[in-house]
Amino acid sequence: MPLPSQTLAGVFLKQKIFDKKTITKLSNQAEKDKLDFYTLCLEQSGMEKQKFNEMIAAGLNVEAVNLEQVTIDPALIQSLPEIVAKKNKAVVFARDQRGLSIATDNPTDTQFLANFKKRADEAVLVYFADAASIDAVLKEHHSGYSEEFNKLIDQAKQGGGETKAEDLPIILIVDKLLELGYTNKASDIHIEPYDDNTLIRFRIDGLLHDIATLPRNLHDLIATRIKILARLRTDEHRAAQDGKLQFPFEQEKVDVRVSIIPIVRGEKIVLRLLSEKARQYDLENLGFRREDLEKIKSNIQEPWGMILATGPTGCGKTTTLYAILKILNKREVNISTIEDPVEYDIEGINQIQVNPQTNLTFALGLRALVRQDPDIIMVGEIRDMETAKIAINSAMTGHLVLSTLHTNDAATTLPRLIDMGIEPFLVASTINIVIAQRLVRKICESCKQEKPLAEETVAMLAEQLSGELLKKYGFDNPPTKLFQGTGCSKCQQTGFKGRVGICELLEINEEIKELIMSRATASTIEQKAQAMGMLPMIEDGLLKVKAGVTTIEEILRVSKE
Repeated sequence: MPLPSQTLAGVFLKQKIFDKKTITKLSNQAEKDKLDFYTLCLEQSGMEKQKFNEMIAAGLNVEAVNLEQVTIDPALIQSLPEIVAKKNKAVVFARDQRGLSIATDNPTDTQFLANFKKRADEAVLVYFADAASIDAVLKEHHSGYSEEFNKLIDQAKQGGGETKAEDLPIILIVDKLLELGYTNKASDIHIEPYDDNTLIRFRIDGLLHDIATLPRNLHDLIATRIKILARLRTDEHRAAQDGKLQFPFEQEKVDVRVSIIPIVRGEKIVLRLLSEKARQYDLENLGFRREDLEKIKSNIQEPWGMILATGPTGCGKTTTLYAILKILNKREVNISTIEDPVEYDIEGINQIQVNPQTNLTFALGLRALVRQDPDIIMVGEIRDMETAKIAINSAMTGHLVLSTLHTNDAATTLPRLIDMGIEPFLVASTINIVIAQRLVRKICESCKQEKPLAEETVAMLAEQLSGELLKKYGFDNPPTKLFQGTGCSKCQQTGFKGRVGICELLEINEEIKELIMSRATASTIEQKAQAMGMLPMIEDGLLKVKAGVTTIEEILRVSKE
């Protein structure tokens, strides 16, 4: 947030720019005439702005920067989302061997700076610059979507509370809201009604930011417009509704998942933005080793059976299944899915959204699907015994079934299904392959550098990996070099860009089937599978570290999940 006037007044006293009596006078004048306190004090001081800023910076224990005299890389400015930059009056203006330099008019905003340093993952140098200078830089280099949106809001506010719906630019407001969210890399847009106004908030990098306050009379109009776009009931205000819409932006299409729930003051709307680029899932670029990729492609060509993707929430299971469906999606086969939620529409595939309000659950939807003459069925998740039994029976009766399950590794999946009430002979005879996976961040190719393995990293490896693994992959020798991202404008100074999967793949052969039939433990199955060539997930990760795809810290982080 901008530097509070009270803090600025304290700096003026500390630096002996003004005495207490003058500060009180100027503060009262600024409040009475609604003037900017900094600008008023600058005029009163008679100093040049740079000298004035240097004295303020000294009082805040930082250095001052004159942004007008600095040549700034536009890509560096874009590394801080426009909304975040304008809200916090901050701009990233330089990067050198010392680290990343950021100018802000409030170096005392510890929360914002702590979040920024966490994202930067490198040394950060904080400078003071006045708000007007920062705004000038942002205005020159950012897209202007924020200004366009604010103009529309101001236009609506000037109309007052009695403005008719047809006189308000609601369509433009919603369009600009979606564009503003997308250009600022927001994952979610929150539209929250209050007694006197409506608050717009964006979730950027996991944190919510207040973006705008709208007149309360706009809320229902915006809600109706979103309902129309998402094909929801416009006359329903007392029940939760879920839907989706799509809007074009430049050369791509952005999918938006819509959730509307009734709260005390009206309907709260949350929009989740999903770029069309995320649809470009190919099995070849998900991170599978060539050997595992061939096994997957071989097993998905089977006329019946079950393919399972396992792992915790957010590990890319659904993406893997979508990539498989992309290969199988041909005109001569009937593919149906039941999902919660349907992430992306896929042309040529019949997709069903789970809806508990109409009693359309995974189990009941799956029962209905098998009567629709499907060749291939995807079940978003096996959550209970009923769904598991129907899925297994579908795989037994001539269908290829794809689904996900929450288990930590591939071998645990088999006893887990038996624990859910599935007979061992059914598990052994229907499952073709189990893919257990995690997602790790990829090193940014633009700033990737090879660096020696630090001693503390070696110590950390020794605590978490066996000596055999350390020796096998050469991590027992401190001079070993590994790749790391140093941080650049293309990766927003994080050193990482994109994610890739690490996995282990359990193919069900005759020997594994015998273990399943005898109700063997997960550890026994895992040992047998590894003896027959299954590469454990941690080793797949270590191979990607050696290849410079990710870092050892990433592998150790996800291996704990």
